[in-house]
Amino acid sequence: MPTTPPAALAPFLTDAHLQLWEKAEAFATGDVAARVERMEASPHTVERMLPELMGKLGWFGITIPPAYGGMGAGHVARTILVHRLAVVSAAAAAILQAGLIPVGALCHWGTPEQETQWLPGAADGTVLLSIAVTEPDTGGHIGGIETIAVPAGNGQWVISGEKLHIGNSHLAGLHVVVARTAPADTTASRALTAFLVEHDRKGVSLAPHRARLGLHGFSASRLILDRVRVPATAILGELGQGLHVAQSSSIVYGRPNLTALSLGLHEAFTATTARWLQARPRYGARLADHPVVRDRLGAMQARLHHATSTAYHAVHLLDQGVPCDSVLISAKHTGHELAAATGRDAMELHGAHALDGDYALQRLFRDIQHTYAPAGTGEFQRIHLANTALGTPTTNWSQHMAVTPSPAARGQPTAA
Repeated sequence: MPTTPPAALAPFLTDAHLQLWEKAEAFATGDVAARVERMEASPHTVERMLPELMGKLGWFGITIPPAYGGMGAGHVARTILVHRLAVVSAAAAAILQAGLIPVGALCHWGTPEQETQWLPGAADGTVLLSIAVTEPDTGGHIGGIETIAVPAGNGQWVISGEKLHIGNSHLAGLHVVVARTAPADTTASRALTAFLVEHDRKGVSLAPHRARLGLHGFSASRLILDRVRVPATAILGELGQGLHVAQSSSIVYGRPNLTALSLGLHEAFTATTARWLQARPRYGARLADHPVVRDRLGAMQARLHHATSTAYHAVHLLDQGVPCDSVLISAKHTGHELAAATGRDAMELHGAHALDGDYALQRLFRDIQHTYAPAGTGEFQRIHLANTALGTPTTNWSQHMAVTPSPAARGQPTAA
């Protein structure tokens, strides 16, 4: 059933946010809920109707400036959309969040010509984007990227390599591809470049969509680039700034998006379990009446309160232009850890019923596994947080990307 925002979120939400929450709730409980069963029953099929409907609502343009047809609504607004969708379907939320990451990269690193060419289509949903960084052999280690781009004369570049686990791979009309443009002994901060590559360029192909553990309907496949020729005007940012494009997009867009996705699943775990415990008779009462059970449910609710406040506080800081890279990292790390713990409690409190294939809980439990590794594993994020504790200088992409500077002013942000 539709819900209203918790009172604790009042400091972060404007009237426009409340209206967006209501619209997202209506869409999630209507159009999305109506498709969940079909998506679960067809794991080998890419869901195409929901992204089309979200595109018509303008949600892929939630952070795109109005000058390009977007909503320009900010980061709290995109968290609302991903969060409310994820309560009903993490796969639907994944489709939206995966499309918002490369949109953010284009908004902050694109030239005026690139923005004019691509942002209107992204804003109205007619052109979905993907960001292609992860590779088969190097995973998410950006510095180890093996895809190469070499100059071919006449202002052309030739890109060859493979990318893996690319969100919206089968939906995207434009891929942001990060490739190596310098010798292997060059530092990663200067060796990589981001390119805008249309899906129908010669040499671009996709491996068939395959069913995954969870997120049924969400496309995350292998992108193959076989001597793909692109013009120099396809370079996003400047030559050698690919690491910065990838890092900034991950920190400012990827981590908050996954935080919101985890939060939606966390809320669904808790609500599903509370309903079950209230309805299940045991020992002359309901399961919910027994103190030992209430203790477990109370722990789940406490985690949900913590995760909710952390998620919205982080993106509120982002909207205010406050340096908050470590807060964004912490929110993503905390969001997944708390949701996963609540998921385990939910499974145990349900007993064998949790394992029923047609019950929502097993879907939620499979889906939460997808929010751990992307945009940095727990170990990776804790190392960054340790640097904060030790006072080690770190970059502040959150402050650097609070406003979009001119291309000439873009570069690596100053250390915090």
